[in-house]
Order: sequence, then structure tokens, then C-alpha cells
Amino acid sequence: MDNALLKKKANAVRVDIIKGVHAAGAGHPGGSLSCADILTLLYFEIMNTDPKDPQDPDRDRFVLSKGHAAPALYACLAEKGYFDPEEMLTLRKLGSRLQGHPSMRLVPGVDMSTGSLGQGISTAVGMALAGRIDGKSYRVYSVLGDGELQEGLVWEAAMAAAHYKLDTLCAVVDHNGLQIDGKNEDVMNVMPIADKFASFNWNVLTADGHDFDSLRAAFAAAAACKGRPSVIIAETCKGKGVSFMEDQVGWHGKAPNDEETRIALEELGGEL
Repeated sequence: MDNALLKKKANAVRVDIIKGVHAAGAGHPGGSLSCADILTLLYFEIMNTDPKDPQDPDRDRFVLSKGHAAPALYACLAEKGYFDPEEMLTLRKLGSRLQGHPSMRLVPGVDMSTGSLGQGISTAVGMALAGRIDGKSYRVYSVLGDGELQEGLVWEAAMAAAHYKLDTLCAVVDHNGLQIDGKNEDVMNVMPIADKFASFNWNVLTADGHDFDSLRAAFAAAAACKGRPSVIIAETCKGKGVSFMEDQVGWHGKAPNDEETRIALEELGGEL
């Protein structure tokens, strides 16, 4: 898919995120917007998935380890055709499939229920190992938050992935520098991320998380690497695409009001 069409898809995903979080009156727009381009490229170009057969045993797997960014995952699945984008307006409502964190039992296309940070990447390691045991060639992708790297479980997973030489596993760190309580470096510094993964014998790659060419090259390099898991450290901007949300920690976990939503959708070219 060419970059112009990918940009259009990513913009639609961002519109769906804003509309869904506004309708819910709660949610996590900042980190959803920061990973929107990453997820768009994965679902519309990189991964082998089919909304007509969401349980295909040969499909690529995706695990949103930063499960609070569920609006971004739901929006990508909706735009891909797993369900009607209008269902985004039921986000977090009682009885809705689209709860605050993704559920594999409720939502077609969700490969793993996530929410407790660190557990998603651990499950992705298990999926990659299971694929090897089953003789499958599918790839497993997992997106983590940078604040999530403060969880010890992430590094246990990193150790296991390297030990088993899981080269079908590709992790992506959404490195926007902010978490719920402030800057990562002030809450619990996770730097240097690249050196830490390298010390666990991962193939470490970097990319501009909002540039499709940069991300595409990194995913290609990850797929070409044999004998080691890969991690892409994607530099991103929290709240990307909505001017007043960009790089603002306050938008980690709150919904825009009516006027803020109007402004955001106007910037994105969407409508309520």
C-alpha cells in the first residue's frame, strides 16, 4: 500500500480513536494516537491477517502489550473490516464488546486479552515458541509502551525470547517518553532502551514511529534477521495528530470534552 493511502487510513484510525474516547467519556487517547501509525502499517501492509477468517491458524499474531491503547487497536480492526467503525461509539459502555482493555473472547481479531503491563509481550513470546513447535511460519508482533519497560516481566520475556532464538518475534516499543505520572525519566528511567535489549541478545532496530518508510525498513530488517528476536524502538509523539494533545502527559488517560473533540476532529478532517 502506498504511503498516501496509509496516511489516509491512519487518519481514519485517529478519527475513530477520538470519537470512541469522547463517546465513552473515558479512555487513553494519548498513547493510542502515538501508536496509530505503527498499527496502521502492521494491519494494512505488514501482517498476514484476514477479517473474514480471524482464527486462521496460519495468520500472523498481534499482541497489544500496552493494553490501555485499546482504542487504537479497535480502530485498526474496524477500518480493516473486522466490525463496523460505528461500533467505536460503544467503547467502554456496559454490554459493549469494546471494553477499556481488549478481550480476545469478545472482539474478532484480538489475539490476546491484555491490560496488566508486561504480560502481553510474555504471551507473544509463548505464541512465537508455539509456532515453532507446531511447525508454523507465522510471525508475532507486539507493541509495548516505554513506561511498560519498568515491569520486570518484560525483561523475563526478553531473556526467554533470546534464549529460544525466537526470530519470528518482533516487539515494537512506542517510545513517546511519557506515562501516566509524567516523564519516564522522572518516574523510573528506562534508558538506555537499545543497550538493554542488545544486552539480552536482541536484534535492535530504530525507526521514526510516524514515518511509514522508516517503519517499513525496520520491519523488513526484523523479518530478515535469523536466530534472534527483534525489537524496533519507534520514536513517537504522545497524542500525535491532535495539536493540543501532542506531548502532553495530561492526555494519557482522559477524554476530550465536546469542544475539544470538535477541534480534534476538525484538525483530523473528521466529523462527529
